[in-house]
Amino acid sequence: MTMPTDLEIARNAKLRRIEDIADGMGIPADDVEHYGREMAKISLAAVDRMGPPRAKYVLVTATSPTPLGEGKTTIAIGLAQGFKHIERQAVVTLRQPSLGPTFGIKGGAAGGGYSQVVPMEQMNLHLTGDFHAVSAANNLISALIDNQIYHGNQLSIGTDDVTWRRVLDVNDRTLRDVVTGLGGKINGVPRETGFDITAASEIMAMLGLATSLAGLREMLGRTVIGFDRHRQPVTAEEVQAAGSAAVLLKDALSPNLMQTLEGTPAIVHTGPFANIAHGNSSIVGDYIGIRGGDYLITEAGFGSDIGAEKFFNLKCRASGLAPDAAVIVTTVRSMKFHSKKHSIKAGRPLPSAILEESPGDVLEGTANLRQHIRIVRRHGVTPVVAINGFPTDFASEHEVIARVCEEEGVRWAVSQPFTEGGPGMVDLARAVEDAATVGSSFELLYPDEMPLRQKIETIATDVYGADGVKFDAKAERQLVRYEDLGWGNLPICMAKTQYSLSHDASLLGAPTGWILRVREVQASVGAGFILPLTGTINRMPGLGAHPSAHRIDIDEDGNVVGLS
Repeated sequence: MTMPTDLEIARNAKLRRIEDIADGMGIPADDVEHYGREMAKISLAAVDRMGPPRAKYVLVTATSPTPLGEGKTTIAIGLAQGFKHIERQAVVTLRQPSLGPTFGIKGGAAGGGYSQVVPMEQMNLHLTGDFHAVSAANNLISALIDNQIYHGNQLSIGTDDVTWRRVLDVNDRTLRDVVTGLGGKINGVPRETGFDITAASEIMAMLGLATSLAGLREMLGRTVIGFDRHRQPVTAEEVQAAGSAAVLLKDALSPNLMQTLEGTPAIVHTGPFANIAHGNSSIVGDYIGIRGGDYLITEAGFGSDIGAEKFFNLKCRASGLAPDAAVIVTTVRSMKFHSKKHSIKAGRPLPSAILEESPGDVLEGTANLRQHIRIVRRHGVTPVVAINGFPTDFASEHEVIARVCEEEGVRWAVSQPFTEGGPGMVDLARAVEDAATVGSSFELLYPDEMPLRQKIETIATDVYGADGVKFDAKAERQLVRYEDLGWGNLPICMAKTQYSLSHDASLLGAPTGWILRVREVQASVGAGFILPLTGTINRMPGLGAHPSAHRIDIDEDGNVVGLS
């Protein structure tokens, strides 16, 4: 029997009224602003009206993924549904999908199969317009910077020292490096700049880390957009952009309320891409979710080396919340990938060899799993391994992963969120409940007062397993400058490949004997972190030869087709 597509499953779902979802969480009716019949925004005032936190706090992370992804979002949604089947109320908080992957190769991020957030089309497309608000606010600041330079440049902004870039929520490699202001004086002052994808905007991180509108306004005001001829920082406040940007973001700061296929509450807010950005859902979303059930399930981008590390050391540092357990999602195919015997390419079918029964290949890849277990434990958090089962898996291959978990003293469960929904997640829900009952002794990786260079080295050695760090000359100069400007107490938001624990995507498994290369360091003073760029990572993805945009369309009845 052929399984229906994600879109078919989502369209056939019988949804609960969104006001009933909110009421079941204890959100006052006055704090629910409807966006149609199936979505709503939640006022920040709900945090104070819902009472104290009451849920166990569970992070969902993963081993280093293949280019196809390992179903981390699907596991997070399925786990939230699974708790319902053991008579527990759960809430899941997720990041909003970016249009870049939706129209690129990877597809949307609403989950999959019988573990989805619905309505699926809105989830994967415009939702309530938050991404557009971020793009508009970001680019308004850019326009006001160039306008300041054009009209006399009273702030003496160096045209080569503007660090603020424009953004667009589309994968477009041709915009990575551009020259603006061409065509004569009437079109402005020419300068080199570029575009990042919207999820990588510093404003997206501000939305994720702010806990009030006043706090967001303050973040915008202190945002450094570049430097003047005296090498002093220039802020968005000084170019008179912070206030108008805050106005555009006023509604976007409120989290979005949706539901899963089984009627479990889902809060969707802020953007993805932990490889190039902060990559976590919002603090305000978690503040609401942790008051709305017995368990709050939240997801961080990609593997524990980047998404979870930022969850622990950026998000938890800012929120004051501490996780009770962390689920590490892995798959048979990812373990085979990390055996270094199989190649997986985005947009292409899996090679036939990887679908053959081979517990030996799985075993060779489990060094990657062991390292991710160590990363979670390094932060004092109790790990649980979720083996995301696929129809092409063999029991002998699951047994290899289970045996490694037993050797590591880690709870584990085989999960079937895609084909079975909540019922296929009961074993994992029970394992997570056991782990969360034991609890964790959460600790940050480094203190605020540690020097920036040492913070970067700590992440590289304690999390990635590097032997050390090589800073390019540009990065060395930037770190000295940031320390001199008083930014040395800021935490680190590393940008690196998601496919390897290192900065080199070709170094699979748990590589040893390597040095992390930091080529450049950016300062996101508004959001409150320092952003090192490692290896060849860039913050504007490109499209493949056959992107999803080629098959997404509208049929004769006006229905979206081809969305996945």
